[in-house]
Amino acid sequence: MSDYVRPEIDAPVFHDAEGRIIEYGNHWPGSPPEDTYSVDTHPERFAPLHSVADALITHLRDEYDVVVDEGVAVAGDLNRPSFSDVVRAVRLRPSDPRCATLTVVFDVYPGISVHSGLLHDARYPHCGCDACDEEWRSVATDLEQHMFAVASGNFREAIVPGAELPVRHAFTYPEGGRSSQSRVDEFPADRLSRASAVLGDLPDGWAPWPRAQGASVGGA
Repeated sequence: MSDYVRPEIDAPVFHDAEGRIIEYGNHWPGSPPEDTYSVDTHPERFAPLHSVADALITHLRDEYDVVVDEGVAVAGDLNRPSFSDVVRAVRLRPSDPRCATLTVVFDVYPGISVHSGLLHDARYPHCGCDACDEEWRSVATDLEQHMFAVASGNFREAIVPGAELPVRHAFTYPEGGRSSQSRVDEFPADRLSRASAVLGDLPDGWAPWPRAQGASVGGA
């Protein structure tokens, strides 16, 4: 077994109307023009995310004791259907029920959606419009941090009864982290009920995934 290495990718280069190379991630020196919001000129620039997600799935499958479920139907794990047609979906279920499950959904955009644990969905790229100016490498880093946080037990879910935003999620990374709070009406009622019961039995949060036999200690 070996440490994860992002696959080498021959990323395409895109040009603007004047033929200049578009430097995504550094496209706008100030505020983006108004007409760039809700416009997505080159969604194909995110195609490398599919290769990165595939490499992450392979790595986690090899390093951890998980059951792999694959098929488009697995995309039903998302709280809401993918806004783009699904081409592949893979669920990684750790052998220990105290660990959070990961479901990775590939779509034709091309983008990646990740369902973590019981109630958390995330989309990569986060937006993709010209104004947001996301660059695939930084998005891939976010995806990698997300999936490794879940596998290492650094993902937390909670439901706080009576709070205005009761559904809580938090990720801890080697450097920093992120958290979110949501209303209950953003989730199917049956999922909230199940999550409340399961999370109530996990006072210390989701556990780190168990390693596969013979896996390297520093695999993630």
